[in-house]
Formats: sequence, C-alpha cells, structure tokens
Amino acid sequence: MQATVAVRRRELQFVRAATGRRTKLPGAMTENTQTIVVRHPLVQHKLTLMRRKETPVAEFRRLLKEISMLLAYEATRDLSVTRVEIETPVQTMSDAPVLDGKKLVLVGILRAGLGIVDGMLEIVPSARVGHIGMYRNHETLEPVEYFFKVPGKLHDRTVIVCDPMLATGNSAVAAIDRMKRAKPGALKFVCLLACPEGLKTFHDAHPDVQVYTAAVDERLNEKGYIIPGLGDAGDRLFGTR
Repeated sequence: MQATVAVRRRELQFVRAATGRRTKLPGAMTENTQTIVVRHPLVQHKLTLMRRKETPVAEFRRLLKEISMLLAYEATRDLSVTRVEIETPVQTMSDAPVLDGKKLVLVGILRAGLGIVDGMLEIVPSARVGHIGMYRNHETLEPVEYFFKVPGKLHDRTVIVCDPMLATGNSAVAAIDRMKRAKPGALKFVCLLACPEGLKTFHDAHPDVQVYTAAVDERLNEKGYIIPGLGDAGDRLFGTR
C-alpha cells in the first residue's frame, strides 16, 4: 500500500510540474483542470501488461484496444443528452436519455493513433473518423505532416484526437493546430502515456484542450522516448520493430 501511494504521489508531482496546478491524491481518476489521468485498476493492469517487453504483437494490440475503450468512457463523460419517449416491453418510458447533437469525430494520428481509434469505435461505433499523417524527424524530433483527411462541417461536433504517446508533445501540438483550423465545436486529446515535458509543451500551446491519459511517466530520454514507457507504440502495434 505504501509503495502504491508513493508511486501515485510521484505521478501527481509530474502532473503539477507540467501544468502548474495542484490535484488530489487519486482514486479511480486523477484530475486537474486540463489533464485527466485515468487510474482505474483495469486500465493500470492492462497498461502494465503492455509495458512488458515480452508482450507479443497480438496481445499488445488487444490490450491497446481494451484500454482505449475505457479511456473513451472517461473522455465522453460530459457528452450532452436529451430525453425521448420509448416503449419498453413493460410500458412507455417518457424520459429515456439518448445522446444529443451531432456524432463524435475521432481523429487518429497515423499510424499508432489507429489503435486507440479502433478501441474507441467499440464504444461509439457511429462516430465519424479522420486521419492526420505525421512522422517524427528522429534528428530534430519535430513532426512532419504528410496526410490530412477529416470529416467536414465540424463546427458543432466534438473532435477527439488520438495518439498513444505524448512524448515531446510536438506531434500532438501540430495535430491540434491543424484541427483548430477546421473550427470544431470542441477538442480533446486522448493518449496512452504522457510525460511532464510533453504535457508542458502541449498545455503551453493549447491550454484550452483537455488531455486524457492512462499514466504520466517520469521523463523523456535523450532520444525523445518516454521513460519507463513501453517503447515505440507504432512498432509494437504493427510488428515493425
């Protein structure tokens, strides 16, 4: 128990360092204004399995899909609902809640973001899907865009941009920059792992966009990888490592 609390305290220190905001010791979820760390035991268990270097591609892919479903639950918690009348097998129900407004839009940053989008589609199968093609220049660590295709008329839709790793934060910032030009109704960012450096870069550039993540790790290494992390999410997802 003491070890668990110590780990959570360290994680909270990382979030504070990145955002400048205080937050309470987590239970199921750590939350400040713009960074939400989902601490549900199932999420953390599955994340540990993903981190293990011996985890095979098929299992890694399945686990990412399962965690993404759970992250989708938190990221869509504030969706608006309206009330309609339906017939149950027993009687009429006059105030049954259903989602209100236009369909969600899920935007995956290629290629690894597709793993999160696939999982979230299990929860919101009617969501529209967009893609942003970016790769990281391994010398400058800056993002290079090569593809952009998203649904039109986003002004009254919530858009959730997905990428497993918020490392340097450069790709996430560039993706949100690109999406803001399309003038969506609301923007959120969902990732599997973040680090203090990436969160600071992201929130400095986009203080109005919430980040949902399963964990905030310790730091970046000299190659721009999250430590302890889980390696290259794209390579592990598609078996190209």
